[in-house]
Amino acid sequence: MEEMYINHWAVLVAAVANLVVGAIWYSPVLFYNAWKSENNKTDEDFKNINIGKLYGISTLLSIILCYNMAFFLGDANTDWVWGTTAGFLAGFGWAAMIFIIIAMYEQKSIRYMLINGGYIVVYFTLIGFIIGIWR
Repeated sequence: MEEMYINHWAVLVAAVANLVVGAIWYSPVLFYNAWKSENNKTDEDFKNINIGKLYGISTLLSIILCYNMAFFLGDANTDWVWGTTAGFLAGFGWAAMIFIIIAMYEQKSIRYMLINGGYIVVYFTLIGFIIGIWR
C-alpha cells in the first residue's frame, strides 16, 4: 500500500481561505450587488443573520471539504501543479457542474450560475494549490 501524506496545517489554511475568498468574491468590490440582485435580496435581508453560527458552520464544512481534497491528493508525489490541476478539475468538473444542474432545475439565471459556479472553481483550485504546494 502506498503511503499517504496529509498536511493538517495546509488543510486548515485552505479551509480558512474559503472565508477569505468568499468575503472577497461576494463583496461589493466583485459580485455582491449582482449576487444580491440574482437572489432578490436587499441589505435589509441580512441584518438578522447569526454571523457566528454562519461562519462556524461554514468553517466546519470547509474543513471537511479540504480534508476530502487532501485525501485525494495524499500521494507523496503530489506537487503544486497536480494539486492545482486536481483542484480545478474537481471544482469545474464535479462541484460547479452539479451546482449548475441544480440551478437549472431551480430556474436560476445564467448570471447566478456563473457567479456561484465561478466561486466554486476558484475556491477548489486554490484548495488544490495550497494542499499541493504545502507538502
